[in-house]
Amino acid sequence: MCVGISAKVIQMKGDVAIVDATGAKRSVSAELLDDLKPGDYVMVHAGAAIAKITDDDENESKNLMEELLGE
Repeated sequence: MCVGISAKVIQMKGDVAIVDATGAKRSVSAELLDDLKPGDYVMVHAGAAIAKITDDDENESKNLMEELLGE
């Protein structure tokens, strides 16, 4: 099973997005998505932003992860 993590775009540097995923900041490839900007939410898998998501999607993803981890 593959798991994607939701993250908020903090900064763009060309085709690289600096994202915040539950407090952990990392650089991910943004080559697959057009028009990303700071404040957007994305689904990250294997070091790449693979889809734009909404605030509601991000909240649902966060709640599911907390449930799975027993937090």
